Amino acid sequence: MEDSWKTAASEAMNRYACGSEEAFSELYDLLAPWLAGLIRRHTRDTALAEDMLQKAFMRIHVARRHFAQGAAVTPWAYAIVRSVLADTFRGVKRSMGETEAPPESPCTNAALDEIVGQRKLIRSMQAELANMPEAQQAAFELVFHDGLSTTEAAQALGTSEAAVRLRIHRIRERLRHTLGGDFVEELGALA
Repeated sequence: MEDSWKTAASEAMNRYACGSEEAFSELYDLLAPWLAGLIRRHTRDTALAEDMLQKAFMRIHVARRHFAQGAAVTPWAYAIVRSVLADTFRGVKRSMGETEAPPESPCTNAALDEIVGQRKLIRSMQAELANMPEAQQAAFELVFHDGLSTTEAAQALGTSEAAVRLRIHRIRERLRHTLGGDFVEELGALA
């Protein structure tokens, strides 16, 4: 994956944090597709995802003076999106009642057996992840779900790269034990 957009986004954020209002448009164009993808994976609702993206950019705008000059913008923006997601889902749970689940994503053209197998595997993996410490869950989500590098994940979590790698290793080992080695080997190839 080409990462030049991340560098350009960080440079635009540096200019925006220093007061260049023109840099916001460039920052938005570079960050919005990535952030929208992250949000859509969590919401499965296009209208809600658009609202959450706007909330995230509003928070970026308000907090821009707190952005550390020279830092990478993606971990910082990711932390803001996680906050927006958490705030939104807290409100959704209150309005829906704690027992309702979000709607399932629509089926694809893949064979029904494959879909059922994938959903079972995903549910098993989610159940295992839910029983793991929050720090390990966060590292796993940042790297495997959201596509951040271990460096970016460490920045977003406020920890070292070694700590992120250790957390991911522990999750892989537990998943290897409970779900099987083949599945975990596929995870290893993705990292």
